[in-house]
Amino acid sequence: MKAIVQPRFGSPDVLHFTDVDQPAIGPDEVLVRVHAAALNPYDWHIMRGDPYVARLMGTVGLTRPKPRVAGVDGAGTVQAVGANVRGLRPGDEVLGRFEGAFAEYARADANLVVPKPARLTFEQAAGVTMAGQTALRAIRDAGRVQAGQRVLVNGAAGGVGSFAVQIAVALGAEVTGVCSTGSVDLVRSIGAAHVVDYTKDDFTDGRLRYDVIQDNVGNQPLTRLRRALTPTGTLVINAGGPPSGHVFGPIGGILRVLVVNAVVRQRLRPLRDKWTREHLLAVVELVEAGQVTPVVGRTFPLADTAAGLRYLEQGHARGKVVVTVT
Repeated sequence: MKAIVQPRFGSPDVLHFTDVDQPAIGPDEVLVRVHAAALNPYDWHIMRGDPYVARLMGTVGLTRPKPRVAGVDGAGTVQAVGANVRGLRPGDEVLGRFEGAFAEYARADANLVVPKPARLTFEQAAGVTMAGQTALRAIRDAGRVQAGQRVLVNGAAGGVGSFAVQIAVALGAEVTGVCSTGSVDLVRSIGAAHVVDYTKDDFTDGRLRYDVIQDNVGNQPLTRLRRALTPTGTLVINAGGPPSGHVFGPIGGILRVLVVNAVVRQRLRPLRDKWTREHLLAVVELVEAGQVTPVVGRTFPLADTAAGLRYLEQGHARGKVVVTVT
């Protein structure tokens, strides 16, 4: 099969589009024919081995990327199931976490894939797993958003942000999205009651305060983000977002948030990566109810995955960036 292989750490130039064997599956896994796979900041952290401390912790691999075939987030059709798998069979359309999603076929833990909503294309479905779960945990769990609250999403046009806006709206919040001029109409179209164009206005100037702020960008100091919160408001920071240092990455910022959180009335919450079937099913339920629709900004063919990652690393992607697999 064709796949994107990452033999060493480095820029997107290290990725190879080549032939490899189809993956073998274990008794609790399924083999999926991949139709589309999403690109995430997680993928270029793995590709670059960044931050370096993650190599020592065994998270991304020590001297080269732990997964040989890149990609973790996809949608496709089940081709085969392991001996212990129940509830899935060949021909089922699914989305979820795939091991080696940038390929024609990938294996997956059966517990981390769920049926694809019929209303979604494979390209839309591919972007649900990581971004949707991250947004749900940020808004519903860490943010504890309630109906009637004022919620601000910084980076509202991006992959996680576009989910966060819709989930907050579904929970009954009055949502303000922060984005660039070119994304204002998009952010309004997904339900934001107000939009701040960061090239013209500064949401941290203290004129307006919010019950919950969900930050995906990391372009504002903690002191300014707190200025935009109510005295007992909640700040949720997506720790898996933009790069913040090649050695320790977001760890230093997370520690600072935790220290400040201990001495202020406001709730400051860093959000870490986490995959659960329960969160994925909850996002899919919102999708099936028509309350959330994945936003796909750009697509790239599998052979051009490296170009897609270069585009994503620039930090201005709208919605999800998706690789299509034929």
